[in-house]
Amino acid sequence: MAFFYSDFLVVGSGIAGLSYALKVADKGKVTLISKTNLEETNTSYAQGGIAAVTYEPDDFDKHVQDTLVCGDGLCNEDVVRMIVHEAPSQIKQLISWGVKFDKKPEGIYDLAREGGHSEHRILHHKDNTGYEVQRALTLKVRQHPNIEIFENHFAVEVITQHHLGEVVKRGNPNLSCFGLYVLDLKTQRVNTFLSKSTVFATGGTGNIYHTTTNPAVATGDGIAMVYRAKGVVENMEFIQFHPTSLYHPGERPSYLITEAMRGFGAVLKTLDGKEFMHKYDKRGSLAPRDIVARAIDNEMKIRGDEHVYLDVTFKDVAEIKSHFPNIYEKCLSIGIDITKDYIPVVPAAHYLCGGIKVNMNGESTIKHLYAIGECSSTGLHGANRLASNSLIEAVVYADRAARHSIEVLGSIELNSLVPDWDHEGTTHMEEMVLITQSYKEMQQIMSNYVGIVRSNLRLQRALDRLAIIFKETETLYKKSILTQNLCELRNLINVGYLIIKNAQRMRESRGLHYSLDYPKHKGSEF
Repeated sequence: MAFFYSDFLVVGSGIAGLSYALKVADKGKVTLISKTNLEETNTSYAQGGIAAVTYEPDDFDKHVQDTLVCGDGLCNEDVVRMIVHEAPSQIKQLISWGVKFDKKPEGIYDLAREGGHSEHRILHHKDNTGYEVQRALTLKVRQHPNIEIFENHFAVEVITQHHLGEVVKRGNPNLSCFGLYVLDLKTQRVNTFLSKSTVFATGGTGNIYHTTTNPAVATGDGIAMVYRAKGVVENMEFIQFHPTSLYHPGERPSYLITEAMRGFGAVLKTLDGKEFMHKYDKRGSLAPRDIVARAIDNEMKIRGDEHVYLDVTFKDVAEIKSHFPNIYEKCLSIGIDITKDYIPVVPAAHYLCGGIKVNMNGESTIKHLYAIGECSSTGLHGANRLASNSLIEAVVYADRAARHSIEVLGSIELNSLVPDWDHEGTTHMEEMVLITQSYKEMQQIMSNYVGIVRSNLRLQRALDRLAIIFKETETLYKKSILTQNLCELRNLINVGYLIIKNAQRMRESRGLHYSLDYPKHKGSEF
């Protein structure tokens, strides 16, 4: 087995991981790990855009207030203000790296508006902003001489004092990260990557649900690894379901119909063509995502329908095609002309508002281990994420974590006592059917019992069922040669447990957690 050494070890190649790598690369050796290729990330699938105050009449206080309202009382206001104020400088950094945002003919940025925003403040590139960001940052990273890229490598475990023979307990203030054990997916060997600073930018966990807008790589890996390493993970009950994914049974991931389309004027309707959102919120189709997703879910259950419609047919045809060219082409490919036809949509698991607990420098509760992007819990989102706040959170925290890790770099020494990966007792790869069946069962459990609407009975049933799969998977893990599928299943089960246990501790409905058993939170619309 091989040992690799670096100053900065980054896991994940979305906007958070690539931004961090670029920000530290001039100060030391960077190792960047991606379990597929650099381009396959949640960032690539982000359509809407990135929120930042750019022009009047918008201002910082408005952006802060919109975020706090959407977060339903659980945001950290200091973090919200920090991110909103630092956002414009990070936008300039992205532009300097080659990211192109749409402009109007007169040369000013064409700002969109999405649900929960009081002003037009969403910088975007058509309806594929994330793809454009990914393109520009990937190009810069591949060109940097100090960044060594390991594609098709899968991070398995965080190396701490536990691997040196010490007993490690959660909450230990001296718990430290020395690096990671990483599986080379081509050789099936687990190698040791040691680093002074380790950064998790591993994204979300959408694939724990049957219907998700996330790509297949979103399996909660960083969160599960930190939890197993005795780090603190929080707010996992707050799973954001995007209200409008394209209803096209059999397609995975679900194709996202950006919220910017509702900001453009599109209206939600039932199958008989009637608007319904004003029954639930005075903001109608532009209400925050948690309210819209619950409203759609409620209408579908009341009526027995499998989807609702999004109507943009009354808008100018040329504008529709100009603003949403990719959505237009995608829908046309399955026989839907969005300039003439309603778009069938359903909610889909989209974004995790909780994750690895970090401070305002992106530091987790494990020393020398940072978490940035969707895998982290910064305090920005609270109980519900404001649309397009996630990309700006990722770059602001990448900057904060980069500055902090550069500052402490000289005081950290690499640990040379870390042993090789212990593969004793493993014999062979088990039949794939054992993994795929458990994967399907886990998704069914989470989708049916821990979805948009929950109850005490559903949550307990989910926990009982998941416990069986957990025991079976741990037994399989201990005796099998590692594979990506087995590791991802194990991570998702860990994450599912955290979501359920966090939800069980809630004694109210708030934001993205809605329970039939507890009184409505005073901020809840229904």
